[in-house]
Amino acid sequence: MTDHIVFVVDDDERVREALSELLASHGLRALAFGSAGDYVSADKPDLPACLILDVELPDISGLDLQKQIAGRDHPPIVFITGHGDIPSSVRAIKDGAVDFLTKPFSDSDLMAAIRVAIARDREIRSERAELGVLKQRYQELTPREREVLPLVVSGLLNKQAAAELGISEVTLQIHRRNVMQKMMAASLADLVRIAERLEIPITHSRRAGGSERE
Repeated sequence: MTDHIVFVVDDDERVREALSELLASHGLRALAFGSAGDYVSADKPDLPACLILDVELPDISGLDLQKQIAGRDHPPIVFITGHGDIPSSVRAIKDGAVDFLTKPFSDSDLMAAIRVAIARDREIRSERAELGVLKQRYQELTPREREVLPLVVSGLLNKQAAAELGISEVTLQIHRRNVMQKMMAASLADLVRIAERLEIPITHSRRAGGSERE
């Protein structure tokens, strides 16, 4: 049982069978579909994956499917086509496809593209999981701690951030320490990176004046 999968969408049954056999010979599990609609409506395993997608399909084109699923969580795409043209290939790659292969293509070129796609999907999934953990930690902050976080990462001095919130500097330091602990930030620089990952808006900037004491 592999921990990844390849989806094949091609309206030619012979192509689907040939690709499935090729993938199996390389130890890759495959699921094949004859149309974009069949692929979209199917229950698919939640695994690192690659989508081998024919450009010409009976319902909508592969390029249109690529556009439809853009922004969703979907596997990186490797296009295959018997009627390749430069505008289509440029559009596909610009919209994020790993490769655009014109039939007949070599097995080695296809397998290389598939490996790149699966590796990219693993990385995307890992980043998505890490972001999910950060979001969960952020949800565990108190409302006041969520107010403190953007002020801290903006570079304001403790006394400036405390004045902004109308609290004492000691209280601000307590909230700051709690934020660091709950977000598991090893340093202020680490907390800044976390805030960037969470896209927390920074509405203040550090004003001129002295250095901050911890």
